[in-house]
Amino acid sequence: MSGLQRVFASPIRGGDTVTIGPNWFGSVMGTGILANAAVTLPWVPQVSVIFARVVWTLSVAALAVLLVAYIVQLKRHGGVVREQLNHPVMSQFFGAPPMAMLTVSAGAVLVGIDFIGATAALWIAWVLFFVGTVLGFAVAVLVPFRLFTRIKVAQDAAFGGWLMPIVPPMLSAASGALLIPHTPAGELRLLLYYVGYSMFGFSLIASFIIITLIWHRLAHFGTIDTVRVPSLWIVLGPLGQSITAIGILGTSAVLVVSPAAAAWLNELVVAYGLPVFGFIVFWSALAILMTLRARRRGMPFALTWWSFTFPVGTCVTATSQLALHTGLVTLQITAVAAFIGLLIAWVFVAFQTTRGAYAGDLLRARLPDTPPATKE
Repeated sequence: MSGLQRVFASPIRGGDTVTIGPNWFGSVMGTGILANAAVTLPWVPQVSVIFARVVWTLSVAALAVLLVAYIVQLKRHGGVVREQLNHPVMSQFFGAPPMAMLTVSAGAVLVGIDFIGATAALWIAWVLFFVGTVLGFAVAVLVPFRLFTRIKVAQDAAFGGWLMPIVPPMLSAASGALLIPHTPAGELRLLLYYVGYSMFGFSLIASFIIITLIWHRLAHFGTIDTVRVPSLWIVLGPLGQSITAIGILGTSAVLVVSPAAAAWLNELVVAYGLPVFGFIVFWSALAILMTLRARRRGMPFALTWWSFTFPVGTCVTATSQLALHTGLVTLQITAVAAFIGLLIAWVFVAFQTTRGAYAGDLLRARLPDTPPATKE
């Protein structure tokens, strides 16, 4: 019996085994961002366009399969979702499903319009944008609320996964900005534009708070275990995505605000993006060193390895935006080099995930060892 068949045929035993968790949607995020990054590079040969179409189609298919599988699992084994929501680690990954939707939505605009036609592509983009934005905001509020009021966490519990629930609004800001040219002029377009900046700020401020907590944990408790070390790369996600979002918003400003305001918002892209890009380079160096250290200590493969893809992908799109707004050839070369690294990481992680899913090991994985506990 294959791994996928076991998802639907095997019962949950003992309450400590999951079939499909929300962290599985990280594979859709990592695949979708690969397509988006390929068509936003400073140099986009035809082979990149063809490659992006194939990968985006794969992300659409993966999203559909996972959504159906998760809904079936919810109906047959409703206790699974309850256990995941009450778990201090797994509950954080409920930010992955809306981010997967928003990543595919952005790809529908960037890749799909010239591939499947504007009507079909925009229909997909708008539906996934709306559902992903609503679900993403709900997750961004409810998961921290449960963390604050119900789930008991240890002093050393902060990890990169804490960023997952609060990053979806940042993707909504970028995906919404891509839809501005396809929105009727007037109140709706203006609302979409300004809501994008609001979601950008909401997610960015929350991300800075959590990154500070992660730094505190690393300084006082170290990396704790090797399994969660890849989640340190998640820190790059909101940072890279914030540059991407503000870059697209800056480019779209000419369609919404006055020429003077549009010029200022375009300048803001560089004023904000370059300092944050500096921190991205700094954190990337730290993450590489800690990952190599964990690998030497026997870091096993897990779904957390998808953290090597989506966050890096947002850094590729961020670098492409900065290259566009500054005209620096160095940034153009950097974007291409980062994309090559992203592609290598995606191929390796996708292969390992496919092999683990077919064998059933990943689909029958246990919840992390951290025991769920509730506050009084």
